[in-house]
Amino acid sequence: MSSIDKVALAGATGNLGPAILDALVSAGFRVTVLTRQTTPPNLPSSVTVRQVDYTSLDSLTLALQGQDAVVSSLPSLASSFPNNGSTNNNEQLLLVEAAAKAGIKRFLPSEFGANTSSHEKTRSLPIFQPKVAVQDALKEQASSNPDGMSYTLIHTGLFLDWSFMIGFLMKTKEKSINLYNGGDGVFSTTTLGSIGKAVVGVLRNLDATKNRAVFVQDIATTLKDLLAKAKKATGGGSEGWKEQIVAVDEVLANAWEELRKDKPNPGVFIFNFIIACVWGEDFGGHFQKLDNDLLGMKQLSDDELQAIVGRYS
Repeated sequence: MSSIDKVALAGATGNLGPAILDALVSAGFRVTVLTRQTTPPNLPSSVTVRQVDYTSLDSLTLALQGQDAVVSSLPSLASSFPNNGSTNNNEQLLLVEAAAKAGIKRFLPSEFGANTSSHEKTRSLPIFQPKVAVQDALKEQASSNPDGMSYTLIHTGLFLDWSFMIGFLMKTKEKSINLYNGGDGVFSTTTLGSIGKAVVGVLRNLDATKNRAVFVQDIATTLKDLLAKAKKATGGGSEGWKEQIVAVDEVLANAWEELRKDKPNPGVFIFNFIIACVWGEDFGGHFQKLDNDLLGMKQLSDDELQAIVGRYS
């Protein structure tokens, strides 16, 4: 397969998008940002901006003309729940169709998290149905036209630094943590910056990543290990820490209960389902086979992990 030069990025201003944009620009790709806004703030001067209508196939197809690859970091969790007030109707499906129509070589959808491609227990969770629909559309495109657009799914596990920033792993300032199923469960986790590197690694290894999922992690760790590091970063002792053991089965039950309401709160059911797929039994939260070496990604050392924990403590 020929090399990738021009990359269109959808979702450059969200939680993950800036890290992917920075990695693509630093790697020397010619990047076009697709945006609803005329000129998003704080973009590198080398980046081309194209305003698009994500509900229009013609608008997207026109914007993608001349591009080699599409990387999407569009929101993809709440789009299948119209009664929660979301206006997102799985825009990636139309983006996939437009990309194929425009002659795109490689499409990287907004995966970047749990193993939704091959782990059925995780794949069946309702919050991931938009992702599954996009995967199915990409597979259909690839099988119906083998010489056309291919795809790669990137699974990264939990976003490490982002999860510290929003207090999802623990609340270090308040010295509070939920130890799901006791906190001994090993899970894969990756920083936003490393996810950007994974995207670059895929685009530089097209043949080896064609029409499949790749799995990367910065480290596999446990909540208890992160707690020990947080205690070290905040003074070395347990004084003042509130540690609560929480059963994942209860969290999962609460997610389903919330989802059955007439107006479910995404802030409840989305995060509860994510807790289940990271720390629940048999959800595949710890990746067993990695593509780090293929994509040129080193894992974190224990000292490097300690430094990250310290940064948010």
